[in-house]
Amino acid sequence: MIRLGYFGRQDFDLLISWIDSPEFLMQWAGPHFNYPLDVEQLNHYIEGANEESSQIHIYKVILNETNETIGHISLNNIDVKNRSARIGKVLLGSTDIRGKGIGQKMVTKVLNIAFDQLSLHRIGLGVFTFNEAAIKSYEKVGFVKEGLLRDVRKVGDGYWSLWEMSMLENEWRGIQQNGAIMMIAHDFK
Repeated sequence: MIRLGYFGRQDFDLLISWIDSPEFLMQWAGPHFNYPLDVEQLNHYIEGANEESSQIHIYKVILNETNETIGHISLNNIDVKNRSARIGKVLLGSTDIRGKGIGQKMVTKVLNIAFDQLSLHRIGLGVFTFNEAAIKSYEKVGFVKEGLLRDVRKVGDGYWSLWEMSMLENEWRGIQQNGAIMMIAHDFK
C-alpha cells in the first residue's frame, strides 16, 4: 500500500503546499519552523539528515499504486547510546486519504526501521490533545500515554496541551509476534 523514501529537495514544494496556516504548521512541527514554511527552512531541516550516523531520518510517504507522495514523517533525536528516538512531523497531505489507516501504516514502517534496523529500545512522540484521531491511531499501533504536558504551546490567544506517548522494544516485539500468530490463525480458517 505505502512505502517510505527519503525526503529531499524535490519534495519541498509539495510539503509547502500542504501547510496552509500557522496553526497547522504548529500542529505538524511544533516550534521548529516559522510560517510560511519555505525552501530556506527546509534546506536547514534536511541538512545532515538521512545518513547512516544522522540523528534524524526524514521520509516521504509514497502510495505504491500511483507512486504519488502522500505524506511525511521523521525519526529524529536518534540517540544511539540510550537507544532511543522520537517520531515527529507526521502528516498525510491530502484530507481525502485521512481516516483510512494510512497513518498507522506510516508509523508502523518507521517503528520497523527504529526497532528492527536501528536496534533502538524506546520511541517517543508528542501529540496535541485535540488531535483525537492521531491519538487513537498511535494507540492502535501500540503507543501508550506517559503524561500530559499542560499548556505547552501558546497559539494565538490560547494554549495547547500535549500528550507524551511512547513504545518500548519489548512491546513492539509482542505486537509483531501477536500479528504473526493472528496471520497464521487466519491462514488455517
